[in-house]
Amino acid sequence: MIYVNRKEHFNAAHKLYNDSWTEEKNKEVFGPCANSNWHGHNFELIVTVKGNPDPDTGFVVDMKKLGDLVNKEVIDKIDHKNLNLDVDFMRGKLPSCENLIAEIWKILAPAIKDMGKDSVLHKLTLFETHKNYVEYYGE
Repeated sequence: MIYVNRKEHFNAAHKLYNDSWTEEKNKEVFGPCANSNWHGHNFELIVTVKGNPDPDTGFVVDMKKLGDLVNKEVIDKIDHKNLNLDVDFMRGKLPSCENLIAEIWKILAPAIKDMGKDSVLHKLTLFETHKNYVEYYGE
């Protein structure tokens, strides 16, 4: 089994805020991330696909096609957007990195499975900052 990675970047704004809590509790739990005027990040998304190389191409997955897919289905929808307001697949969800990565998985997993004979989405890694990131294996 071979694991290949594709890295993409996007910029997005969001606010972490639970409407059922008081403003004080939101500030206590989320700190400056609950800022009423939003805040932004330069995100990095790493898509890891696993599989066995195709005997005709030597590829687990065509990386150009993978990049095109990730951009069309995810990056184009979230880059320079407000995750709370502008992104359909995040409507009604608190836009934490944990929730965002799970929603991205739902989009990419079936699309990647359709790309190649043996290609499977193995892991997503989402960096919010150079210190904070989440990983998701679809579990």
